[in-house]
Amino acid sequence: MNKRILQLAIPSIISNITVPLLGLIDVAIVGHLGSPAYIGAVAVGGMLFNILYWSFAFLRMGTSGMTSQAYGKRHLDEAVRLLIRSLSTGFVIGLLFVFLQIPLQMLAFHLIDASPQVEAFALVYFRICIWGAPAMLALYGFMGWFIGMQNSRFPMYISIAQNVVNILCSLFLVFVLHLDVEGVAFGTLIAQYSGLLMAVLLWMKYYSRLGLMNHFKASLQIVEMRRFFSVNSDIFLRTLCMVVVTVFFTSSGAQQGDVILAVNALLMQLFTLFSYIMDGFAYAGEALTGRYVGATDRRSLHRLVRLLFLWGGILSLLFTFLYAVGGSAFLCLLTNDADVINASEAYFYWVLAIPLAGFAAFLWDGIFIGATATRYMLLSMLVASASFFVIYYSFHQQWDNHALWAAFIAYLSLRGLMQTCWSRRALRTHSI
Repeated sequence: MNKRILQLAIPSIISNITVPLLGLIDVAIVGHLGSPAYIGAVAVGGMLFNILYWSFAFLRMGTSGMTSQAYGKRHLDEAVRLLIRSLSTGFVIGLLFVFLQIPLQMLAFHLIDASPQVEAFALVYFRICIWGAPAMLALYGFMGWFIGMQNSRFPMYISIAQNVVNILCSLFLVFVLHLDVEGVAFGTLIAQYSGLLMAVLLWMKYYSRLGLMNHFKASLQIVEMRRFFSVNSDIFLRTLCMVVVTVFFTSSGAQQGDVILAVNALLMQLFTLFSYIMDGFAYAGEALTGRYVGATDRRSLHRLVRLLFLWGGILSLLFTFLYAVGGSAFLCLLTNDADVINASEAYFYWVLAIPLAGFAAFLWDGIFIGATATRYMLLSMLVASASFFVIYYSFHQQWDNHALWAAFIAYLSLRGLMQTCWSRRALRTHSI
């Protein structure tokens, strides 16, 4: 069982770690351009696309869970139809984002209270990267489908290639062509379509025998599409709660000035790094949970859960130690702005609490997605999100930015706690 977990988790970890490393490179690039406003602009711009993309994360998560169950039942025709539904849905939604970009940007910058300089840079970033929405949302479908088919190597190949392209293009456009924020945005856009192209080529080479076009008409029937969205509605609402918390976190930091906004952006990079490591094991949980649920192998399912939490506990202790020893030096690699570095020291101990507070939530997310126990994911997120706002508004006048971080740690902890309480019931009867 450990071998199966690691065969899926290690490629996913390699794939996932390129994502925060890409974010770190983007922050490091703009962090050496001479103003905290550049860091804040990338943070705000990235947050805006998190709002758009995370809201439709079911295109990856729901596809992974349902595909893994179809794989466990050996219903490969249904697996292909799931890919078609996910790709077509993602591409259409992405096109809507492009067509509606003006009202979207007006709404977004109305809700975010940033300084004029940060807003101006973030607006440039948004207007360029929005053209990558169709590619990103379609790529979500491919990633979830590959994982559901017990193949985490292809997402790894795609992510590595995509992020290498992004980093090289961003470095060239910023430091050679001197495009600043525009260079980072164009690098991201080029990499998004490169990743989609690679996903299509890999599918055509290794899975085309499954006959995509033979299933196209059946996949898009109204009854089948309604079932697809019914399964994913809880994931959609759960993700909206996550987006609200994330947006509020960034917006509250922006209200405290460009320095605090930059501090929170840098510290959140450490959370992001840990989260993508843990997501590697969560993805393994998705694929294997769905497989065992589909095959009605409850003994293997229970063993899987125990082993996933053993790995999660070990990793959380390791990351706590690494952050305690080298976290401060790591921040200095991201920026040479003395004000930002000095201000971050007052909040760094909150980062040390993230691994132990958050690892259970990541693992349960993967297990519940594989079991398509999405209602319990939603209920857990509702409780955790409510606690975030209660804690923040109870203490923000006395603690300022510390209240924001305390609320975030409580939010992570309660997600894992509530899912633990509901896990036995959630895994008892769920399947597609």
